[in-house]
Amino acid sequence: MSMTDTDVNKQIAHMMAFIEQEANEKSEEIDAKAEEEFNIEKGRLVQQQRLKIMEFYERKEKQVELQKKIQSSNMLNQARLKTLKVRDDHVAGVLEEAKGRLSTIVQDRTKYAGILQALLTQGLYQLLETSAIVRCRQADHQIVESVIPAAVADYKAKVGKDCQVKLDTDNWLSKDITGGLEVLGMKGKIKVDNTLEARLNMISQQILPDIRSTLFGANPNRKFQD
Repeated sequence: MSMTDTDVNKQIAHMMAFIEQEANEKSEEIDAKAEEEFNIEKGRLVQQQRLKIMEFYERKEKQVELQKKIQSSNMLNQARLKTLKVRDDHVAGVLEEAKGRLSTIVQDRTKYAGILQALLTQGLYQLLETSAIVRCRQADHQIVESVIPAAVADYKAKVGKDCQVKLDTDNWLSKDITGGLEVLGMKGKIKVDNTLEARLNMISQQILPDIRSTLFGANPNRKFQD
């Protein structure tokens, strides 16, 4: 039985409707898939950016914390340096005061003569030479001349050797020196500085830790003493 034009048109319309429905369903499927992939990619990008932002602020926070520690350390070091400077200035003041009192030693001529004799004898012990030159202030030359024999005798008694000691009257010690003397051996190549200032400096370096402890108390962080 042959199909009429009406039947053919109906079949064509049915096929077109089916194709259109299939196309619409496929389009909706493609749209849904695209939206799903878009949402997934958007979520991935958002998460990626969130992580970057978190990392950025974590770095910033660490930098700020580090900067705070550096500033705190610098302030602490500055405070320590100021404290140490105040202490050193105070110690220097004590030593300067002691230096100022050296002048009282030379005022007692009898006591000063004994000190000069001891300083000369000690200088001879350090040199251990058969001859030595002594230098002193011009104001002290009479006292020094008077103690040379006793110092040489003491040296000879202790060491068992004689020593010819000569006072250098061509090269006096500076008037700025409070007192004491210098002993030279090997024709002036070796010098023992036994001026009162030199002795004070030597002693002050030896007892400096004790001075600090007396003035400021013992340092609990110090394992070794100077």
